[in-house]
Amino acid sequence: MAVLSVFAAFDKDGDGKVSVSELRRCMEATLGEDVPEEEAAVILAAVDADGDGLLNQEEFSRLAAAGTHEEDNADIKRRCLREVFGMYASSSAEDMITPASLRRTLTRLGSHELRVEECRAMICRFDLDGDGKLSFDEFRVMMMV
Repeated sequence: MAVLSVFAAFDKDGDGKVSVSELRRCMEATLGEDVPEEEAAVILAAVDADGDGLLNQEEFSRLAAAGTHEEDNADIKRRCLREVFGMYASSSAEDMITPASLRRTLTRLGSHELRVEECRAMICRFDLDGDGKLSFDEFRVMMMV
């Protein structure tokens, strides 16, 4: 029953679904600091089983219970990492973070204008196979540091 009352508090418009903006507002109120919309979107996407971009009560319950189930928590972390990786990855079919895709995403997120050479240097540090790009596994290693 407690999860339902928490769900109701997040569902500000009472439509039975929690949107990214509703999740973000409640996270900000709880944490006492600004939460980027991208971060809230990644969290929502990690448990959005039906892919509608909203959390219903069942999906919200999984999010609320994630901290209590180690296996679920690992799965959610992996899905979140996959979502974040997708933000940075090249739009080509190769599914890799390239210097150009890193530069484009960092610029879009408000970072100062970086040169491609600077992005190449950032990637080089975690490019385990030396191909000049980051695969998901290399990205995962980087995020664990």
